[in-house]
Amino acid sequence: MAESRVNSAEILGSDLHLELTRAGSRRTALMSALREAVRGGRLAPGTRLPPYRSLAADLGIARNTVADAYAELVAEGWLTARQGSGTRVAARTAPPPPRHTGRERGGRPAPAAPTGRRRRAAPPPRPVHNLLQGQPDASAFPRTAWLASARRALTAAPNEAFGPGDPHGRAELRRALADYLARARGVRTDPDRIVVCSGFAHALRLLSGTKVLRPALAVESYGLAFHRSLLSAAGVRTVPLPLDDCGARTEELTSHPGLRTVRAALLTPAHQFPTGGPLHPERRAAAVDWARAVGGLVLEDDYDGEFRYDRQPVGAVQGLDPDRVLYLGSVSKSLSPALRLGWMVLPDHLVDAVLSVKGEREGWASALDQLTLADFIASGGYDRHVRRMRLRYRRRRDALVAALAERAPHIRVSGIAAGLHAVLELPPGTERSAVQAASWQGLALDGLAGYRHPDATTPPLEGLVVGYATPPEHAFPAALDALCRALPPEQPAPGTG
Repeated sequence: MAESRVNSAEILGSDLHLELTRAGSRRTALMSALREAVRGGRLAPGTRLPPYRSLAADLGIARNTVADAYAELVAEGWLTARQGSGTRVAARTAPPPPRHTGRERGGRPAPAAPTGRRRRAAPPPRPVHNLLQGQPDASAFPRTAWLASARRALTAAPNEAFGPGDPHGRAELRRALADYLARARGVRTDPDRIVVCSGFAHALRLLSGTKVLRPALAVESYGLAFHRSLLSAAGVRTVPLPLDDCGARTEELTSHPGLRTVRAALLTPAHQFPTGGPLHPERRAAAVDWARAVGGLVLEDDYDGEFRYDRQPVGAVQGLDPDRVLYLGSVSKSLSPALRLGWMVLPDHLVDAVLSVKGEREGWASALDQLTLADFIASGGYDRHVRRMRLRYRRRRDALVAALAERAPHIRVSGIAAGLHAVLELPPGTERSAVQAASWQGLALDGLAGYRHPDATTPPLEGLVVGYATPPEHAFPAALDALCRALPPEQPAPGTG
């Protein structure tokens, strides 16, 4: 009697008959056989499939081949995988097409099936959840406080503020920035050493127009490909600097043969982008010592330094040596990338060179936005906004960590002490299929592969870069749910089923 109550899906999960074609790879043949079994109705929605090891033994193929085929079919939407539930046929799989007996209605012969042509896969749905990194919650922009600052700034603005802009930047903003950066980030500067720009990319373009980044610039082996392309187009060759859990291995600036001609290094010391984590104190000091020894320069990208959650923010490296460290910042993460406002805190000897490249008039950063930001900082509005968003983003980070602990405990999350994104470390060989699975869940996010420098020699990392700051507050729970559904299942340990 007990046997009569056994679920048929569990029986299929233990014993599954598949016939693999001899053409193509074993993985391709297995995927085709599983698709046909679902299309034909032999594998109904909800059916649990055999574990990797069992099916591999039955078919006489490698276990990794089965695991890869399952992961690819999860990404395509044919299967689902959840911790504790195994791999099952997706409930949303489309029904099989109607069967024809050779003739269509009206007695006409049915068209012949195409031969020698692959069936075009259905495109993934349009993203409905956005977990892309690098974007703050746009719905949280402080519109009322910003408008109040704009009114005060316009009322107090001198007439000359409405003429051609000064490429150095409005004096009001440079004074406000000098005070704020000294207080909040430990930057040592004065207003004359600050040059306003339209963001980090603009700063790179301006610096590329000087000679300080040539002939080559050391960059972290993981970073934005857009920045590397920008530098390459300006004639600056980038050389990857290896990373580990303590950040960039800055000691290799003096020991690695490929870095001996480099005289400038671009680092993200407060929160390495995208892998996360601050640069170890000894490596911060090593970078400054190297710059002093070779007469070089460290470019410090402080892209989200205000957002640290578990302890006080790490101070800027620039404070160790303002003559050898060039500090770069913007409001893209703290307020909005739409404002197009950033700054460079330069050593004295570089100010004139950068202004010469920038030109005689300000062609990028609006003088009115500069005046508004100056008031927003001086009035305390910027500090209040950052504190409010720090609490909001910390709650989101905690919700992400809790969801993973409950639904995907085999996935390790890193880089969560600071910033607006986290990295979900994945088992080898699963990143590509996880990104595809996310797209089928209507979720936009990136894998680590796109950030890797093409000349990096260290073993590649695999993971998902999850921007938990991006969705509006009401949409974040649904985005987390979609993320958990897209993650690969826990892989069995060697020697287990």
